[in-house]
Amino acid sequence: MKNTAGQTLQFALCLDNAGYPTSLEVGKLYCVVPDEEAAAHGYIRIIAESGEDYAFTANRFHVVHLPHAVGQALLAASRT
Repeated sequence: MKNTAGQTLQFALCLDNAGYPTSLEVGKLYCVVPDEEAAAHGYIRIIAESGEDYAFTANRFHVVHLPHAVGQALLAASRT
């Protein structure tokens, strides 16, 4: 995730919450926290329902790239 104007923010759409119904919501967009080590092992780090970041298997998500303004609006809405 980049915070510079004009840059894209990375989000992931949850496709599967099996085993994690309180941590993940199918169909919800989650903010991705860059983590090269997790990615190297097939995981993606996201900000979960608790507000904390956790690594989950990447196949549970579909990564989407949004324009900075859209990403900022989603982040702001998630904080309210």
